[in-house]
Amino acid sequence: MAQKNDELEKWAMDVISGKARGVGPSALRIFLRSVAVLYKVGVKTRLRLFRKGWKQQHDLGTMVVSIGNLTMGGTGKTPVVERFARELTERGRKVAILSRGYKSSDLKEPQRWVHPETGAERTSPPKIVSDGFKVYLKARYAGDEPYMLAKNLPGVAVVVDKDRVRGGIFAVKELGVDTLLLDDGMQYLDLAHSLDVVLVDQGTPFGIHGIIPRGTLREPPKNLRRADYVFITKCDGSSNEKLRKRIAKYNPSAEIMECTHGPKHVQGVFHDEILPLDGLDGKYVAAISGIAMPESFDKLLKGLGAKVLFHTTFADHHAFTQADIDRFMKRCVNRGVEMIITTEKDAVRFPVPSEADVPVYYLRIEVKILDGEEVWERCVERICQRVERSSHDWTEERLMLDSQR
Repeated sequence: MAQKNDELEKWAMDVISGKARGVGPSALRIFLRSVAVLYKVGVKTRLRLFRKGWKQQHDLGTMVVSIGNLTMGGTGKTPVVERFARELTERGRKVAILSRGYKSSDLKEPQRWVHPETGAERTSPPKIVSDGFKVYLKARYAGDEPYMLAKNLPGVAVVVDKDRVRGGIFAVKELGVDTLLLDDGMQYLDLAHSLDVVLVDQGTPFGIHGIIPRGTLREPPKNLRRADYVFITKCDGSSNEKLRKRIAKYNPSAEIMECTHGPKHVQGVFHDEILPLDGLDGKYVAAISGIAMPESFDKLLKGLGAKVLFHTTFADHHAFTQADIDRFMKRCVNRGVEMIITTEKDAVRFPVPSEADVPVYYLRIEVKILDGEEVWERCVERICQRVERSSHDWTEERLMLDSQR
Protein backbone atom coordinates (compact mmCIF):
# COMPACT_ATOMS: atom_id res chain seq x y z
CA MET A 1 0.00 0.00 0.00
CA ALA A 2 2.79 2.44 0.97
CA GLN A 3 4.61 1.67 -2.29
CA LYS A 4 1.47 2.40 -4.34
CA ASN A 5 0.99 5.69 -2.49
CA ASP A 6 4.60 6.65 -3.24
CA GLU A 7 4.18 5.77 -6.91
CA LEU A 8 1.00 7.85 -7.05
CA GLU A 9 2.77 10.77 -5.37
CA LYS A 10 5.67 10.64 -7.85
CA TRP A 11 3.25 10.42 -10.78
CA ALA A 12 1.29 13.41 -9.45
CA MET A 13 4.51 15.45 -9.27
CA ASP A 14 5.33 14.42 -12.85
CA VAL A 15 1.87 15.64 -13.92
CA ILE A 16 2.34 18.98 -12.12
CA SER A 17 5.84 19.53 -13.51
CA GLY A 18 4.85 18.55 -17.05
CA LYS A 19 7.11 15.48 -17.19
CA ALA A 20 4.07 13.22 -17.64
CA ARG A 21 2.95 13.58 -21.25
CA GLY A 22 -0.14 12.48 -23.12
CA VAL A 23 -3.86 13.25 -23.30
CA GLY A 24 -4.63 12.04 -19.76
CA PRO A 25 -2.01 14.13 -17.91
CA SER A 26 -2.82 17.18 -20.07
CA ALA A 27 -6.53 16.91 -19.26
CA LEU A 28 -5.71 16.41 -15.60
CA ARG A 29 -3.58 19.57 -15.57
CA ILE A 30 -6.54 21.56 -16.91
CA PHE A 31 -8.78 20.13 -14.17
CA LEU A 32 -6.18 20.84 -11.49
CA ARG A 33 -5.94 24.45 -12.62
CA SER A 34 -9.63 24.95 -11.87
CA VAL A 35 -9.33 23.21 -8.49
CA ALA A 36 -6.35 25.48 -7.69
CA VAL A 37 -8.66 28.50 -8.03
CA LEU A 38 -10.90 27.08 -5.30
CA TYR A 39 -7.87 26.25 -3.14
CA LYS A 40 -6.61 29.82 -3.48
CA VAL A 41 -9.98 31.16 -2.36
CA GLY A 42 -9.86 28.81 0.64
CA VAL A 43 -6.37 30.02 1.61
CA LYS A 44 -7.44 33.66 1.34
CA THR A 45 -10.57 33.04 3.43
CA ARG A 46 -8.65 31.20 6.15
CA LEU A 47 -6.06 33.98 6.44
CA ARG A 48 -8.82 36.56 6.65
CA LEU A 49 -10.49 34.64 9.50
CA PHE A 50 -7.28 34.76 11.52
CA ARG A 51 -6.52 38.36 10.61
CA LYS A 52 -9.97 39.55 11.69
CA GLY A 53 -9.83 37.52 14.89
CA TRP A 54 -12.77 35.33 13.90
CA LYS A 55 -10.56 32.26 14.20
CA GLN A 56 -8.59 31.99 17.45
CA GLN A 57 -4.81 32.14 17.68
CA HIS A 58 -3.26 30.81 20.89
CA ASP A 59 -0.59 32.97 22.50
CA LEU A 60 1.60 30.85 24.78
CA GLY A 61 3.33 33.84 26.32
CA THR A 62 6.77 32.84 25.04
CA MET A 63 8.92 33.36 21.97
CA VAL A 64 7.61 31.39 18.95
CA VAL A 65 9.78 31.49 15.83
CA SER A 66 8.08 30.10 12.74
CA ILE A 67 10.42 28.68 10.09
CA GLY A 68 8.54 27.81 6.93
CA ASN A 69 8.06 28.37 3.23
CA LEU A 70 5.53 29.17 0.54
CA THR A 71 6.06 25.94 -1.36
CA MET A 72 5.75 22.19 -0.85
CA GLY A 73 9.14 21.07 0.47
CA GLY A 74 12.55 21.28 -1.12
CA THR A 75 13.77 24.59 0.36
CA GLY A 76 16.29 23.06 2.80
CA LYS A 77 14.30 23.90 5.90
CA THR A 78 15.68 21.29 8.32
CA PRO A 79 19.33 22.51 8.25
CA VAL A 80 18.07 26.06 8.87
CA VAL A 81 15.99 24.89 11.84
CA GLU A 82 19.07 23.08 13.15
CA ARG A 83 21.22 26.19 12.84
CA PHE A 84 18.68 28.32 14.70
CA ALA A 85 18.34 25.73 17.47
CA ARG A 86 22.09 25.31 17.89
CA GLU A 87 22.86 29.05 17.90
CA LEU A 88 20.05 29.94 20.32
CA THR A 89 21.04 27.14 22.69
CA GLU A 90 24.65 28.32 22.68
CA ARG A 91 23.40 31.79 23.66
CA GLY A 92 21.50 30.52 26.65
CA ARG A 93 17.97 29.96 25.35
CA LYS A 94 16.17 26.74 26.25
CA VAL A 95 14.78 25.61 22.92
CA ALA A 96 12.13 23.15 21.78
CA ILE A 97 11.34 22.30 18.17
CA LEU A 98 7.66 21.69 17.42
CA SER A 99 6.94 19.41 14.47
CA ARG A 100 3.87 17.69 13.11
CA GLY A 101 5.94 14.54 12.43
CA TYR A 102 5.00 14.17 8.78
CA LYS A 103 4.51 10.52 7.76
CA SER A 104 5.42 9.24 11.25
CA SER A 105 3.67 6.13 12.56
CA ASP A 106 1.36 6.17 15.57
CA LEU A 107 2.84 4.85 18.79
CA LYS A 108 1.71 1.38 19.82
CA GLU A 109 1.30 2.66 23.36
CA PRO A 110 1.18 6.30 24.53
CA GLN A 111 4.31 7.60 26.19
CA ARG A 112 4.35 8.30 29.93
CA TRP A 113 5.91 11.49 31.20
CA VAL A 114 6.84 12.25 34.79
CA HIS A 115 7.74 15.85 35.54
CA PRO A 116 11.33 15.82 36.90
CA GLU A 117 10.54 18.34 39.66
CA THR A 118 6.90 17.89 40.65
CA GLY A 119 6.61 14.16 39.96
CA ALA A 120 3.27 14.76 38.20
CA GLU A 121 2.58 12.13 35.55
CA ARG A 122 1.16 12.61 32.06
CA THR A 123 -0.01 9.36 30.46
CA SER A 124 -0.75 10.66 26.95
CA PRO A 125 1.54 13.60 26.22
CA PRO A 126 2.52 14.68 22.71
CA LYS A 127 5.26 12.53 21.21
CA ILE A 128 8.45 13.38 23.09
CA VAL A 129 11.21 12.69 20.57
CA SER A 130 13.78 14.29 22.87
CA ASP A 131 13.66 16.22 26.15
CA GLY A 132 17.08 17.70 25.39
CA PHE A 133 18.89 15.00 27.34
CA LYS A 134 17.69 11.74 25.82
CA VAL A 135 16.25 10.69 22.46
CA TYR A 136 13.17 8.56 23.16
CA LEU A 137 11.76 7.71 19.72
CA LYS A 138 13.15 6.30 16.49
CA ALA A 139 12.55 7.83 13.08
CA ARG A 140 9.55 5.59 12.37
CA TYR A 141 7.52 7.11 15.21
CA ALA A 142 9.12 10.55 15.36
CA GLY A 143 9.34 11.28 11.64
CA ASP A 144 12.68 11.39 9.86
CA GLU A 145 13.36 15.11 10.26
CA PRO A 146 12.38 15.37 13.97
CA TYR A 147 14.52 12.31 14.74
CA MET A 148 17.47 13.73 12.80
CA LEU A 149 17.17 17.04 14.66
CA ALA A 150 16.93 15.30 18.04
CA LYS A 151 20.00 13.20 17.27
CA ASN A 152 22.06 16.21 16.14
CA LEU A 153 20.99 18.68 18.83
CA PRO A 154 21.81 17.73 22.44
CA GLY A 155 20.20 20.22 24.79
CA VAL A 156 17.28 20.88 22.44
CA ALA A 157 13.86 19.30 23.00
CA VAL A 158 11.88 17.95 20.04
CA VAL A 159 8.11 17.49 20.41
CA VAL A 160 5.81 16.03 17.75
CA ASP A 161 2.07 16.63 17.61
CA LYS A 162 -0.27 17.58 14.78
CA ASP A 163 -1.78 20.00 17.28
CA ARG A 164 1.27 22.16 17.84
CA VAL A 165 -0.55 24.37 20.33
CA ARG A 166 -0.80 21.30 22.54
CA GLY A 167 2.83 20.44 21.81
CA GLY A 168 3.90 23.98 22.66
CA ILE A 169 2.06 24.02 25.98
CA PHE A 170 3.72 20.74 26.93
CA ALA A 171 7.18 22.01 25.97
CA VAL A 172 6.82 25.20 27.99
CA LYS A 173 5.12 23.76 31.08
CA GLU A 174 6.73 20.33 31.31
CA LEU A 175 10.15 20.84 29.71
CA GLY A 176 10.69 24.41 30.86
CA VAL A 177 11.62 25.85 27.47
CA ASP A 178 11.55 29.57 26.71
CA THR A 179 11.85 29.46 22.90
CA LEU A 180 9.72 27.45 20.48
CA LEU A 181 10.86 26.80 16.90
CA LEU A 182 7.78 26.04 14.84
CA ASP A 183 9.07 23.73 12.12
CA ASP A 184 7.23 24.26 8.81
CA GLY A 185 5.13 26.86 10.57
CA MET A 186 4.23 29.51 7.99
CA GLN A 187 0.77 28.04 7.35
CA TYR A 188 0.20 26.93 10.96
CA LEU A 189 -1.64 29.94 12.37
CA ASP A 190 -3.42 28.38 15.35
CA LEU A 191 -0.27 29.20 17.33
CA ALA A 192 0.64 32.90 17.40
CA HIS A 193 4.07 33.64 15.86
CA SER A 194 6.51 36.07 17.40
CA LEU A 195 8.70 36.02 14.28
CA ASP A 196 8.23 34.58 10.80
CA VAL A 197 11.30 33.31 8.95
CA VAL A 198 10.42 32.31 5.38
CA LEU A 199 12.69 30.23 3.14
CA VAL A 200 12.81 30.81 -0.61
CA ASP A 201 14.75 28.38 -2.81
CA GLN A 202 17.00 30.21 -5.29
CA GLY A 203 16.29 27.64 -8.02
CA THR A 204 12.48 27.52 -7.73
CA PRO A 205 11.64 30.49 -5.50
CA PHE A 206 7.90 30.46 -6.10
CA GLY A 207 7.27 26.83 -6.87
CA ILE A 208 6.30 25.10 -10.07
CA HIS A 209 3.27 26.15 -12.12
CA GLY A 210 1.28 27.98 -9.48
CA ILE A 211 -0.98 27.07 -6.56
CA ILE A 212 -1.68 23.57 -5.21
CA PRO A 213 -2.89 21.24 -6.71
CA ARG A 214 -1.84 22.58 -10.15
CA GLY A 215 1.53 23.63 -8.78
CA THR A 216 3.63 23.49 -5.63
CA LEU A 217 2.75 26.84 -4.03
CA ARG A 218 0.87 26.57 -0.74
CA GLU A 219 -0.16 30.23 -0.93
CA PRO A 220 0.40 33.16 -3.32
CA PRO A 221 3.84 34.86 -3.40
CA LYS A 222 2.33 38.14 -2.15
CA ASN A 223 1.88 36.45 1.23
CA LEU A 224 5.59 36.93 1.76
CA ARG A 225 4.35 40.14 3.36
CA ARG A 226 3.96 38.13 6.60
CA ALA A 227 7.73 37.45 6.75
CA ASP A 228 10.04 39.24 9.16
CA TYR A 229 13.12 37.61 7.60
CA VAL A 230 13.62 35.84 4.28
CA PHE A 231 16.30 33.22 3.69
CA ILE A 232 17.22 32.68 0.03
CA THR A 233 18.45 29.09 0.25
CA LYS A 234 20.62 26.79 -1.84
CA CYS A 235 22.48 29.71 -3.39
CA ASP A 236 25.23 28.89 -5.87
CA GLY A 237 27.10 32.20 -5.68
CA SER A 238 25.31 33.82 -8.62
CA SER A 239 23.49 37.14 -8.28
CA ASN A 240 20.08 37.21 -6.57
CA GLU A 241 19.38 40.83 -7.47
CA LYS A 242 16.21 40.07 -9.49
CA LEU A 243 14.89 37.72 -6.81
CA ARG A 244 15.63 40.26 -4.08
CA LYS A 245 13.68 42.91 -6.01
CA ARG A 246 10.72 40.58 -6.39
CA ILE A 247 10.78 39.73 -2.67
CA ALA A 248 10.98 43.46 -1.87
CA LYS A 249 7.93 44.08 -4.08
CA TYR A 250 5.89 41.78 -1.86
CA ASN A 251 7.56 42.79 1.41
CA PRO A 252 9.80 45.87 1.42
CA SER A 253 10.49 45.64 5.17
CA ALA A 254 11.68 42.02 5.44
CA GLU A 255 15.42 41.59 5.92
CA ILE A 256 17.02 39.12 3.50
CA MET A 257 19.82 36.59 3.95
CA GLU A 258 21.42 34.39 1.33
CA CYS A 259 22.77 30.98 2.25
CA THR A 260 24.00 27.78 0.74
CA HIS A 261 23.41 24.29 2.00
CA GLY A 262 27.03 23.26 1.82
CA PRO A 263 28.35 19.73 2.34
CA LYS A 264 30.49 19.30 5.47
CA HIS A 265 31.71 15.70 5.22
CA VAL A 266 30.67 12.17 4.30
CA GLN A 267 29.65 9.93 7.20
CA GLY A 268 28.93 6.21 7.47
CA VAL A 269 25.30 5.17 7.88
CA PHE A 270 26.09 1.97 9.77
CA HIS A 271 29.43 2.96 11.25
CA ASP A 272 31.06 6.12 12.61
CA GLU A 273 33.60 6.59 9.82
CA ILE A 274 33.83 10.19 8.60
CA LEU A 275 35.47 10.96 5.27
CA PRO A 276 36.53 14.36 3.93
CA LEU A 277 34.62 15.64 0.92
CA ASP A 278 37.55 14.99 -1.41
CA GLY A 279 36.98 11.30 -0.66
CA LEU A 280 34.20 11.49 -3.27
CA ASP A 281 36.42 12.88 -6.01
CA GLY A 282 36.72 10.39 -8.85
CA LYS A 283 34.75 7.66 -7.02
CA TYR A 284 32.09 5.64 -8.83
CA VAL A 285 29.02 6.12 -6.66
CA ALA A 286 25.33 5.33 -6.68
CA ALA A 287 22.86 7.68 -5.03
CA ILE A 288 19.55 6.82 -3.39
CA SER A 289 17.10 9.32 -1.97
CA GLY A 290 13.49 10.02 -1.01
CA ILE A 291 13.45 13.83 -0.99
CA ALA A 292 11.41 16.57 -2.63
CA MET A 293 14.19 17.80 -4.96
CA PRO A 294 16.47 14.86 -5.86
CA GLU A 295 18.00 16.82 -8.74
CA SER A 296 19.78 19.15 -6.30
CA PHE A 297 21.32 16.18 -4.47
CA ASP A 298 22.52 14.71 -7.75
CA LYS A 299 24.03 18.06 -8.77
CA LEU A 300 25.77 18.38 -5.41
CA LEU A 301 27.45 14.98 -5.68
CA LYS A 302 28.68 15.66 -9.19
CA GLY A 303 29.98 19.04 -8.05
CA LEU A 304 32.13 17.22 -5.48
CA GLY A 305 33.72 15.16 -8.25
CA ALA A 306 31.72 11.95 -7.75
CA LYS A 307 31.00 9.86 -10.84
CA VAL A 308 27.29 9.14 -10.27
CA LEU A 309 26.51 5.94 -12.15
CA PHE A 310 22.81 6.10 -11.26
CA HIS A 311 20.46 7.75 -8.78
CA THR A 312 17.46 5.78 -7.54
CA THR A 313 14.73 8.14 -6.33
CA PHE A 314 11.59 7.63 -4.27
CA ALA A 315 8.80 9.92 -3.09
CA ASP A 316 9.62 12.40 -0.33
CA HIS A 317 9.85 10.75 3.13
CA HIS A 318 9.64 7.27 1.56
CA ALA A 319 9.79 4.47 4.13
CA PHE A 320 12.52 2.24 2.67
CA THR A 321 11.76 -1.47 2.80
CA GLN A 322 14.26 -4.28 3.04
CA ALA A 323 13.34 -5.24 -0.52
CA ASP A 324 14.05 -1.67 -1.74
CA ILE A 325 17.53 -1.68 -0.25
CA ASP A 326 18.48 -5.25 -1.19
CA ARG A 327 17.40 -4.67 -4.80
CA PHE A 328 19.37 -1.43 -4.91
CA MET A 329 22.45 -3.08 -3.35
CA LYS A 330 22.36 -5.86 -5.93
CA ARG A 331 22.31 -3.32 -8.74
CA CYS A 332 25.24 -1.49 -7.14
CA VAL A 333 27.30 -4.69 -6.99
CA ASN A 334 26.50 -5.49 -10.62
CA ARG A 335 27.59 -2.00 -11.74
CA GLY A 336 30.84 -1.99 -9.76
CA VAL A 337 29.83 0.88 -7.46
CA GLU A 338 32.51 1.91 -4.95
CA MET A 339 30.28 3.90 -2.55
CA ILE A 340 26.56 4.37 -1.93
CA ILE A 341 25.60 7.92 -0.98
CA THR A 342 22.27 9.01 0.50
CA THR A 343 21.01 12.10 2.29
CA GLU A 344 21.12 12.50 6.06
CA LYS A 345 17.32 12.62 6.17
CA ASP A 346 17.12 9.33 4.27
CA ALA A 347 19.86 7.71 6.35
CA VAL A 348 17.64 7.59 9.45
CA ARG A 349 15.16 5.41 7.51
CA PHE A 350 17.74 3.15 5.88
CA PRO A 351 17.44 -0.55 6.84
CA VAL A 352 20.61 -2.62 7.10
CA PRO A 353 21.17 -4.38 3.74
CA SER A 354 20.98 -8.18 3.86
CA GLU A 355 24.39 -8.23 2.22
CA ALA A 356 26.37 -5.03 2.79
CA ASP A 357 28.72 -5.46 -0.15
CA VAL A 358 29.11 -1.73 -0.82
CA PRO A 359 29.73 0.82 1.96
CA VAL A 360 26.84 3.23 2.60
CA TYR A 361 27.42 6.89 3.52
CA TYR A 362 25.35 10.02 3.89
CA LEU A 363 26.27 13.58 3.04
CA ARG A 364 26.28 15.81 6.11
CA ILE A 365 24.96 19.28 5.17
CA GLU A 366 25.33 22.57 7.01
CA VAL A 367 23.98 26.06 6.34
CA LYS A 368 26.56 28.67 5.38
CA ILE A 369 25.48 32.31 5.15
CA LEU A 370 26.90 33.88 2.01
CA ASP A 371 25.35 37.32 2.38
CA GLY A 372 23.61 38.87 5.37
CA GLU A 373 25.66 37.71 8.35
CA GLU A 374 24.76 40.97 10.10
CA VAL A 375 21.06 40.29 9.42
CA TRP A 376 21.46 36.83 10.98
CA GLU A 377 23.07 38.38 14.04
CA ARG A 378 20.22 40.89 14.43
CA CYS A 379 17.65 38.12 14.04
CA VAL A 380 19.25 35.92 16.72
CA GLU A 381 19.73 38.85 19.09
CA ARG A 382 16.10 39.84 18.63
CA ILE A 383 15.04 36.36 19.74
CA CYS A 384 17.45 36.24 22.66
CA GLN A 385 16.40 39.63 24.03
CA ARG A 386 12.70 38.76 24.13
CA VAL A 387 11.24 38.97 27.65
CA GLU A 388 8.53 36.37 28.27
CA ARG A 389 5.32 37.08 30.11
CA SER A 390 5.07 34.95 33.24
CA SER A 391 1.43 35.70 34.04
CA HIS A 392 -0.12 33.68 31.23
CA ASP A 393 -3.24 31.76 32.25
CA TRP A 394 -3.04 28.17 30.94
CA THR A 395 -6.40 26.96 32.26
CA GLU A 396 -8.44 27.57 29.13
CA GLU A 397 -5.85 25.96 26.81
CA ARG A 398 -5.47 22.93 29.07
CA LEU A 399 -9.20 22.34 29.25
CA MET A 400 -9.59 22.76 25.50
CA LEU A 401 -6.71 20.46 24.58
CA ASP A 402 -7.61 17.79 27.14
CA SER A 403 -11.16 17.74 25.78
CA GLN A 404 -9.78 17.08 22.29
CA ARG A 405 -7.80 14.00 23.31
